[in-house]
Amino acid sequence: MQPYLENTYLQPAGHHKGTDIYRLEGGKFLNKYFIISNEGTRHLLASPEVIGYDSYLAMCGATSDMLGWCKEQKMVPANVDIMTILRGGLNYPLEECCYRNGIRVSNMDFVSCERVIRNNQITGLDIRYTKLRAPQDITLMIGDIIASGETLARCIRYIIAEFKRLGGSIRRMVFFTIGGTRAIELFEELTPEFRFHWPEFEGITCIFYEGIFSAYKDKGVTGISWPAIDFFWKDGVISPEFRKYVLADDDALFEKCIIYDGGARRYEIPDHYHEVTEYWEGIKEVADNFTFKDFLDEKLGYPTPVSFEDWLRLNHYQKLDSKLMNELYIFEREFASRSEDLSIRQIADRRLSEFRKALKPYMSAK
Repeated sequence: MQPYLENTYLQPAGHHKGTDIYRLEGGKFLNKYFIISNEGTRHLLASPEVIGYDSYLAMCGATSDMLGWCKEQKMVPANVDIMTILRGGLNYPLEECCYRNGIRVSNMDFVSCERVIRNNQITGLDIRYTKLRAPQDITLMIGDIIASGETLARCIRYIIAEFKRLGGSIRRMVFFTIGGTRAIELFEELTPEFRFHWPEFEGITCIFYEGIFSAYKDKGVTGISWPAIDFFWKDGVISPEFRKYVLADDDALFEKCIIYDGGARRYEIPDHYHEVTEYWEGIKEVADNFTFKDFLDEKLGYPTPVSFEDWLRLNHYQKLDSKLMNELYIFEREFASRSEDLSIRQIADRRLSEFRKALKPYMSAK
């Protein structure tokens, strides 16, 4: 388990329109961490077939509902500044959802952070484009994917330096993310840096869609996962709604990554198509190299079976409704039992057929 997640648990914080809201409690946090679950983001993160503008629309419901709830709780002011980290940040409908909730966007700023590649190796990150104003006492709102966190750390420290140079100040930050556990570690590290420059800095509110996921540390049992990039459940905190949604589908749990490449899904669909089909074709090739039981346990996030009490602790569900969690526990056990007879090659063939059919109109147009 990640150090920042030890002894933590999900606490229901509210329900706004179509979105369930949980707060992560039990840790000695400098900041506030929430997980939200909505039909649109559940579908997005369980289905790589959701592409293009549909991937943007899928995030609108959860984002708008959470901003409405935050406004009611006086966690966001009437005016905010949005910073977009190109290009992944363009997937997040922050401006539209602020508008829906009567939150005025005072400034829209941009920063580009690109990989520096030399001799086919990533050697660093480079800020290549910015449009940044630095008013006083702002609430800075950002949306982006957080995996390793290197891009975000580079951008945030650049923003802090530019605000100091230009004489601006930041009161608080609200961050929406499809993100991993590294986000918490990073934000806990960054908050003292904010307060060093602006002692009045109130902290960061970080809002995760559907869960605080974990990035692979190695290539996984299949040998083809991407370390520090691909998201899965192990050692994370997943909303019970998303867990149930995924397990209601025979195959969704076994996808390569929760989100794949968010930018490619929106803007470079042929690249996304290639990544998904390459994964499932790769799974077929290496299917004899691992047991299905090991694959299932890796994707569920723990060795099966476990007791109900251990399952609650592993998933940070100790404070949630016991009856509902027991039903979900049984549902998950039934899924695991049902999966014992599955063939990984059959799953791969089925997913390849479904995915190619879903994207055929787009690929044919190319």
